[in-house]
Parts: sequence; structure tokens; C-alpha cells
Amino acid sequence: MKDIFITGHRNPDMDSVCASWAYAQLKSKLDPDTAYHAIRCGHMNTQTKETLKSIGITPPRLEKDVHPRVKDIVARNLHHLSTEEPTLNAIKTIHDYNISIIPVFDPDDKFSGLVSVNEISDFLISEHLGGRPIYAFRTENFKDVLTGFCYKKGTVQEFTAPVMIGAMPYETSVQRIQDLLPDKPILVVGQREAILKYAIEQQFPAIVLTGVKEPEEVNIDFSDYQGTVFVSQSDTAETVRLLRLSSPIKNIMGDKYPELTESHHFDDAKNMLVNSELRGLPVFSDDEKREFVGVVTRRCFIDRPKRRVIMVDHNEADQSIRGIEHAHILEILDHHRLAAEKTRTPIYIAAKPVGSTCTIVYQHYLQAGVPVNSTTAKVLLAGLLSDTVILKSPTATDEDRRAAAQLANVAGITIEEFGEQIFSYTAVLTREEPEKIITADFKVYSEFGRSIGIGQVEVVTFQNLMEVVEDYLKALEAVRKRQGLDWTMLLVTNVLHEHSKLLTTSLPAAEERLVFRQEQSGLFDLPEILSRKKQVLPEILRVLEEIKNGK
Repeated sequence: MKDIFITGHRNPDMDSVCASWAYAQLKSKLDPDTAYHAIRCGHMNTQTKETLKSIGITPPRLEKDVHPRVKDIVARNLHHLSTEEPTLNAIKTIHDYNISIIPVFDPDDKFSGLVSVNEISDFLISEHLGGRPIYAFRTENFKDVLTGFCYKKGTVQEFTAPVMIGAMPYETSVQRIQDLLPDKPILVVGQREAILKYAIEQQFPAIVLTGVKEPEEVNIDFSDYQGTVFVSQSDTAETVRLLRLSSPIKNIMGDKYPELTESHHFDDAKNMLVNSELRGLPVFSDDEKREFVGVVTRRCFIDRPKRRVIMVDHNEADQSIRGIEHAHILEILDHHRLAAEKTRTPIYIAAKPVGSTCTIVYQHYLQAGVPVNSTTAKVLLAGLLSDTVILKSPTATDEDRRAAAQLANVAGITIEEFGEQIFSYTAVLTREEPEKIITADFKVYSEFGRSIGIGQVEVVTFQNLMEVVEDYLKALEAVRKRQGLDWTMLLVTNVLHEHSKLLTTSLPAAEERLVFRQEQSGLFDLPEILSRKKQVLPEILRVLEEIKNGK
């Protein structure tokens, strides 16, 4: 199931958060084969948090960016093997399925490690380096690699030993065996009585008989022998070749890896793998259980995946979630001016000059014929009333008013009472950190060679505002410097009295051009003004244009 993320702008207000949540609900109903995720890319203000809490829904989860993650490329549902299986099974699996790496699990179905072409190559090459190789054996694996049957099961099931072929004269074989001590070999031999008796006396860990077809053909007495006797129906050379590959996978697999989870960024994981000699890395879940979910190999990083995103309540990349420039934008639902980024393919855009994105989302419910339940109606109405200041803002249109009336009817509430409840959660300037208030609903605009940032906060009283003006002006300057802006301001809106105050940093030749009445340096009085977008921003842009043109 593919994932699509629905996000509002970088400093989410009520309209942004509610529109994301409600549109994700609608899209999930219309397209159940796709996972639609409502997300937010910033912290919610108090009004939004308390309103959603009162409605009883979980807010969209916080995502700081939409850069591709390991979860977008991880290979899942892989062929896997057990730690106890023979190495031959790993070789066959890699060959038959044309894969380069296999996850390995222990008998309790817990991830233990990975086996790849690298580990198999190292295992095979080691046979030809240094002295006689010593192999790890598990007698249960003999039947999986050799054609034959177990004649006698020994007391020891797992051991390490070199391989010895009993094809030389007795004295020479004994001398060669003694040269291997204290490592007793596993003996591959036909029914040669003398060397077999010696192996029984020395209690070799295992004996593999060749040249025998049926149990009754065995003419050696193994009653005093404590090791395993296996009858191979293949010739000696083939028996030895396959016997080496009976070594359990756990003895050759890799089990030391850096911890990689689904949430790791694509680039970080790529660097982690490229800067190692490994062919792949195991990937684990992000929760405390750290359960194995799959692997990433070098081929997973050949193409950089693009996350699929729907933008609501904004259309400009610099206002959106980080990494949007690398994402695949599918849709835009917005009620602001258009300054959208160029897209490679045609996309769906629903942009209308209404007071709230939630109005547009509600209209999509109506167009799709999907009924709105009481909870969704409250969410949409909350976003609508917040952005239109209970329909008092000049941005409110007849479409907003119709939508609000219909949603209130579905939810069984009144617009006035619900609006008052929403705005009862507004911030108190004297109780909050100034920078937190400024950046909670903060939008950046770039026009006429200048970058400006305008925050907005709704209050129900201007009481005590003068006590904190200087603190807020200092905070505005700090935000301006940190974000590299030319001009920053905060619109403090009294929603009950339809009145605003504007706090601004200093910009040469700018403040004196504003039509707003200045109460003191950095503070302006804006009666009957509620809208940042429709009433304040146009005046700010007019001033910037005059400055640029030298008027």
C-alpha cells in the first residue's frame, strides 16, 4: 500500500491542521487502497490543541520533513533461512532467486544476521588459504546436502573438525590423522576395516561411509562408536564437496551491523552502507521492540524515491514542509495567492478566494457524495471559524457562511457558541514566551527584493499588552536575525472587538509609509482589521514596492 502525506504549512494554524485531517479522512474513503496520512510540520498553537482535544480526535502527527526514508526503500517479505540450515541452502537461494543477501533467523524466529555473496565467498575462499580448514558441522544437515541415510546417530550433534579421506594406505592415513591432532577429523571412507576400526577407537566425531547403497550392506560393527555414521550414496569426491557445505549458516553469516531503522533518512542510510564493505543492512522498526522489518542493499539506493504529498492551506514551497522540493506533489487545496512551484506533471489544484481551506475540503465532500459525520463536521467548522474569526473577517465569503451553517447543523451545535469556545483557548500574551507566540502562526513572503515574516495571534483582550510590547519587539528582532529576514511583524487580533495591533521591527523608510496609525515606535493600531492576508499584507507589499521604486 503506497503512502500519501497531506500537510499544511510550516507554522500550522487551526485551518491548516483541520483541513489536513479532514481531507485525509475523505481521501481514505475514496481510495481505500492507499494510505493517506495527515501530518503537520510544526507545533500547534494552544487554540488548535485545545480545540481538537475537546472534539476528541488525535491531531495529525508531527513530521519535520518529507525527505525519503529507509521505510520507502526497504525490501520486505524476503526469502529467509534458519541459522541451523546448511550453507548449501544459502548458495541455492541466492542463485535460484537472483538475490544478493538473505536474512537469517534462529529457531525461535528471532533475527540473527545476514548471509550474502560476501560471506559465502569468504567461506569458499578460506578453504584455499593457510593450512587445512576446519569446518563447523551439524549432523542433522548431512541428510540435507548428501544423498543417503543416517546409519547411526551420535551423541554429539554439533562439532568442528577437518575433513579426512581414508583413501591412502593404513599407516599413511594414521600418520596424517595424528598430524591433525588435537583436532579429530570427520572421516570419509569406504568400508575399509582397519581405518574404520581406528576411527571407532579414537572416537572421531563422525564417519561418512561411501560405496554403500543399503543398510544391510554395512559390515562394520559400530556398537562401541559414539559418533554419527552417515551413509552417502554419492562418490567420495562429491561427498566431500557437499559435506563442507553442510556447515550451519550461523557459522558464516554476519551479525555485527550498525542499527538502522525505518525512520533513518535515505542519504544517511546510503552513506552508512556505501562507506562499509557490506552488501546490505538489516532494518528494524522504530518502536521499542526493534523488530526486524527487512533489508536494504546497494541496489536500493540507485534511484532516490520521492514521497507523495498533497499540500493544503498553502502552495509555496518555502512555506511548506522541508524536503517538499524533492517530493512528488499530487494536489494543492488552498485559498491564498498562487505562487506554486513548477511541477513536472499536471496536478490537481483547487484554489478559491474563500476564507478557509476547510470550506474547500467540505465542498470536496459534497462533490464526492461522501456524508460528513458529526466529528468531521466539528473539525471542519473549527478550522473555518478560526480562519474567518467566526465569519467576521473580510475574507469570509457567502460560500464560507453556507458551509458553516451546514456543518453546524450536522454537528448539532451553533456557530456562535462553538466560535466562542474556540477563541476561549486563545493565547494570553503575558503568559507565553514571545518567540513561541510569534512563530506559532508565522508566514514568510518574498516580494520586491525583500523577505518579510508576519505572525498572527488571536486574543480576547488587549489588557496588559503594553506591559509586554518591548519584550515582543525584542523577540521579533531575534526572529528576524535568525531567519535572515528584512522585516518581521506580529498581528495581535482581538477577535471579540474586531480590532488588531501590529508590532514590527524597523525597516528604513518603511514604517513611516504605513497607513496604519502609529502609537509608538514599532506599534500600530489597526481598528476593524482582522485579516493578515487580505488587510495587512497588501499594505505591506505596497510599501515595499514604493521603496523599491524610490517613490
